[in-house]
Order: sequence, then C-alpha cells, then structure tokens
Amino acid sequence: MKRLWLVALGAIVVVGLIVALSLFQPWRLFTTTRVDEAPIAAATNSAGAPVPPLAHGTLISHEHETSGTVTIASTVDGTVLRLTDLRTSDGPALHVYLTDQPVTPDDWHNADDGTYLDLGPLQGNEGNQNYSIPPGTDLSRFTGVSIWCARFHVSFGAATLVS
Repeated sequence: MKRLWLVALGAIVVVGLIVALSLFQPWRLFTTTRVDEAPIAAATNSAGAPVPPLAHGTLISHEHETSGTVTIASTVDGTVLRLTDLRTSDGPALHVYLTDQPVTPDDWHNADDGTYLDLGPLQGNEGNQNYSIPPGTDLSRFTGVSIWCARFHVSFGAATLVS
C-alpha cells in the first residue's frame, strides 16, 4: 500500500513539473533570437523627399531589462512600426502592443488595461524588426508601445510615442 502511494505521489510530481515547465519556460531566460530586418522605405512627398516619421520613442525597462527605439512611419506599403536595436529578455508569448496607457518606469502591468492593438508576436528579442499597422488604424488613440507578455500580463519594456 505504501508503494502505491509513493508511485502516485511521484506521478503527481512529474505531471506538476511538466505543467510548470511548459507554462514558465525557464530555459527562455538563456535563449536569444536575433532578427535583422531591412529598414523600412519611407514614403515620399510630392517633391520626392522622405516623409518624416509619424511618431517615435525610446524603450524603457519594465519587468525585464529592455532597450531600443521605436519608429512609426508611412511607407510605400502602408504604416509600419519599426523596433531598432531592440534588446530584451526572451519570454513566452511576447507581443508588440500599441497602447493608450501611460508609460512609466514602475507600471509594468497596464498596457492591456485600456485600448490596445496587438501587432503580433515579437519576432525576436534582439535586433531590428518591422510590424505592419492595419490600414485605417487611428494612431492618435495610442500613446505608447509595449513589449507585452500575454501569458503573464506584464510589460517587458515600453516606449512613449512622440509625434
């Protein structure tokens, strides 16, 4: 009878460990995915000069050390958000959010509190990457960008957008 309890307890521990590993993915603390997409080609005005960016910002750290810059620009193919020189931790279910929430150093949990637009999964935790903004998006509704962990509802880092 005692052996049966030990086997059952062992099975519960193994299942619990498997579930915990799949949820938290601790190995991602030691992995890096580098992306280096080409710079976006800015749209030009009638004189042929590049149109200036619509907005830009500098990423600050929240739950994890994060740095880099954000630029939103009109391109020949639409509106694009570009992350340049991004450096952050890898993590599960990271996404790029446009948000209407204020970006403050200690407020790492609010990006999904108000209005936000999920631009898709983060392509990599380092490098340069582009994200298409859907046509018709009213950018005046958004004041910031967040590298958002959807699994744990925390911001790894964020930037205030300046026009």
